[in-house]
Amino acid sequence: MNSSDHLTLDAKARKVAVLGAGSWGTTFSKILADGGADVALWARRPELAREITESKRNSDYLPGINLPRSIRGSSSLEKVLDGAEQVFLSVPSQTLRDNLKAVRDLVPHDAIVVSLMKGVEKGTGYRMSEVIEQELGIGDDRVAVVSGPNLALEIAKEQPTAAVVSSANLATATLVAMTATNPYFRSFVNTDVIGTEFGGVLKNLIAVAIGIVDGVGYGENTKASIITRGLVEMTDFAVAFGGRAETLAGLAGLGDLIATCESSLSRNNTAGRLLGQGYTFSDVVKQMNQTAEGLSSVAPILELALSKGVEMPIVSQVAEVLAGTMDPRDIAPHLTTDPMPQGE
Repeated sequence: MNSSDHLTLDAKARKVAVLGAGSWGTTFSKILADGGADVALWARRPELAREITESKRNSDYLPGINLPRSIRGSSSLEKVLDGAEQVFLSVPSQTLRDNLKAVRDLVPHDAIVVSLMKGVEKGTGYRMSEVIEQELGIGDDRVAVVSGPNLALEIAKEQPTAAVVSSANLATATLVAMTATNPYFRSFVNTDVIGTEFGGVLKNLIAVAIGIVDGVGYGENTKASIITRGLVEMTDFAVAFGGRAETLAGLAGLGDLIATCESSLSRNNTAGRLLGQGYTFSDVVKQMNQTAEGLSSVAPILELALSKGVEMPIVSQVAEVLAGTMDPRDIAPHLTTDPMPQGE
């Protein structure tokens, strides 16, 4: 790529829209603005949009963080999407389809659409990029996904991290990665959308398991065993659906898994910890201020695994704890469902 190509790429992707002003949508808006983009952020509630625009704060989701001056908040989808060259979606995964129906006619016809979400759709098992393609009627060359070890609050505090941007079209991934790069956030690229998306979904389920054993009071050996065997389950699953094993060993798999399992900031980890301490599933949902995507992904992922004959003993045990049919204390001792010693 010569320098003039670089300038074209760099200048092209300036006007961006972010839909969803929760902690991750707001943080990603900051990443984009700090990388030089002109950012319009859609918030469902007008008062939150006003706080973002006037005070440069989002005190509900990112307390204490000052947002860049260039971010504009709005509760009007028309305003936010007007002229956007890249549209970043950060809404709860189970509401994505309905949200897309509302914006179908507002998304500029040549815009790249980027998923910041980590989930699969209940009932269909579709990945977020598939839902985007279906509802907006666009080709996979205009869709990208972002995943990696990305705990929102740490990034909002400008602690350095990396992510991977994936698209079937490498040029699309590169354009989005250049837009989502700044001094504290580096974007890498790949073309394995399946592996990248499933990595982001599956690590949440393993993080719930880690939270459960943490809540029970088990230590580091137990957690290391679950992380390692959990990565095997994640990889087997992703490969069965057409993903690449090396993607799961990268930022979207192992990287994200470590961050989510290690962090008390992780909602999935927190949800698991409450389960491990003996709270019921409905208690946990009531206590959580934000969505723990892992809880809603367990059932659809196990259905998909069954359809391909992939064994997922750890995820199956999480499902049993959620259903109240397994004592959280019993989750770690059977890291496999087979009593015979197996090859690693």
